[in-house]
Amino acid sequence: MSGRGVAAWSTAAWRESAVAWIDERLAAAGLERAGEVEQPRVRPWATVLRVPVRGGTTVWFKAAGPGTAFEVPLYALLARTVPGHVLTPIAADPDRGWILLPDGGPELAERATGAAQVDGLIAALVQYGRLQRELEPHVEAMLALGVPDMRPAAMPGRFGEALEAAGGGDVATLRRIAAMEPTVRDWCERLIASPLPPSLDHNDLHERNVLVDAAGGISYYDWGDSVVAHPFAAMLVPLGQVRRRSGDDSRLLRARDAYLEVFSDRAPRAELAETLALACHVAKIARALSWHRALQAAREQGEAVDADWATAPLESLAMVLDESYLGG
Repeated sequence: MSGRGVAAWSTAAWRESAVAWIDERLAAAGLERAGEVEQPRVRPWATVLRVPVRGGTTVWFKAAGPGTAFEVPLYALLARTVPGHVLTPIAADPDRGWILLPDGGPELAERATGAAQVDGLIAALVQYGRLQRELEPHVEAMLALGVPDMRPAAMPGRFGEALEAAGGGDVATLRRIAAMEPTVRDWCERLIASPLPPSLDHNDLHERNVLVDAAGGISYYDWGDSVVAHPFAAMLVPLGQVRRRSGDDSRLLRARDAYLEVFSDRAPRAELAETLALACHVAKIARALSWHRALQAAREQGEAVDADWATAPLESLAMVLDESYLGG
């Protein structure tokens, strides 16, 4: 755990070490820092530095905690296998969980608002489905890097882990969740029978994790929550965003169906829609475990965890109680 976590990342010594590494890696890439490094974000699971570069551009440094450090080698794999969909790292140090990334353009959230933002997210979902299909042959490689295994066959066991991770909260709610075990097992068995192979679930795919460059090209970043899962599990977060942003079921259905069209050769539309709902129900378990994984190192190091984050594992897991596949 040494050298990671809020306490370490907030020290002058750590910052000096990180900036020295950044300067060295920039020089190797033919670039030069052009000003002071800023640290806009420090979280228990990661910190980010903004680095101005001569020529008027910016690069981004990220240090990941132990629970999300697989993101660093995962970037390298994605840059090799799906280079049109992700940022190509300038440099990386997997041992320290450090990565240096170019600027990929504004976030979708900065590019558009209202209906235009929802339309942009729908376009991003279609491209993401294509990315998932390209990544199907690389599932074992991703698992070998430490990307968590949330494939349907593993999820009944993961449900038990999530219950334990969410412990210490509302006992009555935990009992209600635990009583869902037979239902969860049924969901998983039905997903195992699905004709779609597993792929990469970003697990936090929303308008701030989608970048849009000057030419309108879309790329995805912030892979620290990602898991290997049924591909449709990736729709829990973005379709929930579409529903909240639009308040309109017709736009939600348009987003869902646009994504499903990418897989239309695999099964009839009605079957795909039913499978997507099942996958999103099960994805709530993975979300709970991602929160737990992100916070665990901080707890083990005795660091205080913000109250809003501390309850996130239970709140995420409690969504399995909601009849809606997108949660409450």
